[in-house]
Amino acid sequence: MADTHLTGRYPRYTSFPTAPHFHAGVDGETFADWLYRLPEDQDLSLYVHVPYCDSLCWFCGCHMKVMNRAGPVSRYVAALTAEASLIAESMGRKPRVAHLHFGGGSPTILSPRDIEHLMTGLRGRFVIDAETEIAVEIDPRDLDEQKLDAWAAAGMTRASIGCQDLDPRVQQAINRIQPFSVIARAVEGLRKRGINSINIDLVHGLPWQTVETLLDTVARILTLAPDRLALFGYAHVPQLKPHQRLIPNESLPGPAERHAQATAAFDAIVAAGYEAIGLDHFARPDDTLATAAASGRLHRNFQGYTTDNAEVLIGLGPSSISELPEGYAQNTPDINSWHKAVAQGALATCRGIALSAADRLRRAVIERLMCDYQVDVGHVAAAQHLDPALIDDAWPRLELLELEGVVTCKGQHVAIDPDARALVQRVAACFDDRFTAPEPMAGRAA
Repeated sequence: MADTHLTGRYPRYTSFPTAPHFHAGVDGETFADWLYRLPEDQDLSLYVHVPYCDSLCWFCGCHMKVMNRAGPVSRYVAALTAEASLIAESMGRKPRVAHLHFGGGSPTILSPRDIEHLMTGLRGRFVIDAETEIAVEIDPRDLDEQKLDAWAAAGMTRASIGCQDLDPRVQQAINRIQPFSVIARAVEGLRKRGINSINIDLVHGLPWQTVETLLDTVARILTLAPDRLALFGYAHVPQLKPHQRLIPNESLPGPAERHAQATAAFDAIVAAGYEAIGLDHFARPDDTLATAAASGRLHRNFQGYTTDNAEVLIGLGPSSISELPEGYAQNTPDINSWHKAVAQGALATCRGIALSAADRLRRAVIERLMCDYQVDVGHVAAAQHLDPALIDDAWPRLELLELEGVVTCKGQHVAIDPDARALVQRVAACFDDRFTAPEPMAGRAA
């Protein structure tokens, strides 16, 4: 296949349209109107962003700020409660939450008192019951027994632990010193408290990383027997994240090495008995993520692949994105501006995008491709009571991929060849009418 298949970067399609196409035409009033028009029996997914960490990882691409004082974090928790009130008031009811996800930054920077106050505030504005899945992204370096107790008392049902890589040279290069024993202790503490649904995040393409060092990391992590694993590719974007300039360009693996790392890690994880899920996730065959994938019920949102089938995702905190039937609404990424808006009793929406009928159809088709590696466009259109001709512009773009053996098109059914599944984003881009050309892959030349 052409080299551009490996050296080009395509959107991850955790949303469609993707975030670069959001604009200031969607504001707080627009978002409030969308919330008000939601059905009364509509369950929600709730994402809570904690934008603080106690140290800076140089590879990080998140909206975050280093914070070593407790006061600002506690004030932030109070402001999250106020924002939750604004959401519930806009809806005119106390909505039920099916999935609650804490991300960052690092949610584990919160003190036990902060965790208790935050959960009390959220439960006062939303219905969070025994059926609600509560997932927390964990930095094991700042996790202690008291915080573990607090998160367990909060109802945490799933933990996602950031590992990245265990090689000391790689950890030094990304400023994240984290021995294996720290991760093992976190896993032990979680299981001791009955939290057995554990995911561990790994990253390929990091500075000084090699196939051999990554495979060593994978082998050691597998001894912890997590329910799920994620293997993400490092995105080197120093023009957007200036701290990434602390990573020497010459330390980055080139496109061919990145591909070799991803392939080797994939093979090792699958050989250990995990099912490959979509682009970058793995799960034990009896895990709900694997069973959802097998039955065509897998979904994809800003947190990646999920069993969450709620049609509405509400984001709290700066930079958070909400997904509703009418479109997307994103909060301002600036923490101070977000605080000011919430203190004034206003939703902190700064941009977003409203969806046309064609957008909704493209979004659904792209999601199925990203989850299932195949899609029946006619079937998806019928389920949404839409005309499949709305996205007929995709078919000419698929012709080249069909000639190259990447996809097979029969009628309105598109299937990606099993050997070409790594190109799923390229296939999805054929249905993206806003996509122009792939970005060059970050890293030195191969």
